[in-house]
Amino acid sequence: MRYEPICPEFFVRNRANLRGLLKPNSMVIVLANDIYPTNADGTMPFKQNSDLFYLTGVDQEETTLVLMPDAVDPKEREILFVKETSELIAVWEGEKLTKEQARAVTGIERIEWSQAFDGFLHRMVPQVEHVYLVTNEHLRASVVVETRNARFIKDCQARYPLHRYERLAPLLHRLRMTKNAEEIKMLQRACDITEAGFRRVLGFVKPGVGEWEIEAELLHEFVRRGSRGFAYGPIIGTGKNACVLHYVENDKVCRDGDMVLMDVAAEYAGWASDLTRTVPVNGKFTKRQRDVYDSVLRVFRGANDLLRPGNTPMEYHKQVVELMERELVGLGLFTAKEAREQGPDKALVKKYFMHGTSHHLGLDVHDVAPPHQPFAEGMVFTIEPGIYIREEALGVRLENDFVVGKDGNFDLMGKIPIEAGEIEELMRG
Repeated sequence: MRYEPICPEFFVRNRANLRGLLKPNSMVIVLANDIYPTNADGTMPFKQNSDLFYLTGVDQEETTLVLMPDAVDPKEREILFVKETSELIAVWEGEKLTKEQARAVTGIERIEWSQAFDGFLHRMVPQVEHVYLVTNEHLRASVVVETRNARFIKDCQARYPLHRYERLAPLLHRLRMTKNAEEIKMLQRACDITEAGFRRVLGFVKPGVGEWEIEAELLHEFVRRGSRGFAYGPIIGTGKNACVLHYVENDKVCRDGDMVLMDVAAEYAGWASDLTRTVPVNGKFTKRQRDVYDSVLRVFRGANDLLRPGNTPMEYHKQVVELMERELVGLGLFTAKEAREQGPDKALVKKYFMHGTSHHLGLDVHDVAPPHQPFAEGMVFTIEPGIYIREEALGVRLENDFVVGKDGNFDLMGKIPIEAGEIEELMRG
């Protein structure tokens, strides 16, 4: 098997935790994502709705979870509807989950075929008062395509207009922001696969290599180790491309004397890792490259000291900006006097460090959480400071993934080389 089996008790606990947050006499309905079209008869690879996966572990289209904790009949308190295999589906796509397999994956006793859902809904909705439905409430979400859950919301509200509709997202954000041992195990596996890919490319990067060739080396290593591939679109930018935060073309050639920034990581069993490293194309830092690199590394380490339980994301980033300001002054990008006079918006710092320092990590790369939630034990965050000097065609970003701990954070990528000297040594072979 590609992935290690996930213990169904993980999903059983997740559903139990969610039930504890619901209002009395409620129903929860969560639908799988669509398979999205491309052109002609093409489709995108299927990506499951993260909330549905978190509650069931089912990675299959046309799946629906229904929870009714207060149902009189215990058999109606938890039902999963899955797509039934036909002979046509078996021949063209492969068999879908059987009821027995769905039961084993999810720990849900009652499994029904998807075509039974509408009849069940019409019979059961009148028996509840509150209906919890799924919306994408990530602060940075830009939803331009109507999802299956969004279509269902419109249909459900049209059919049952007098029910009290509730937002499921805030409840699942509260649950998903803290990771348990099973999730951390999967995240660690994703990070270990990422490590293997990074070590591989350190021996491959050299002048004349294409950014796309680096991408290919990483993808090969990730997939051969059990990942389905990249956790997000890979960013591999050399020279001035390293100063473009979301550069994804990956179509330029690495030149002697430049640095190459690689923001690329593997997924494992649905969980994401997130790594960034910036290395010299020819294997040797210039003095200026080394100075900028070491500045970013000091901010990276300082941020780890600040990412502690009780601190808040906004206050944390302000503190990191103060660290970065000192480094930028030290690099001669502006003077201490200019730094004092730049005002509270820190415009001079933002010119060279314009993005956030950390984000939640989990089933989604930018994982969900309630806004402005203080840091707490068990949360998993990236730490990713960077300095981008466009006038010098020099960009450096470093990023690892950390589990917030009581007495100190645990670096899930602690074995991945990050010191400049070690990078040079490994690139020499």
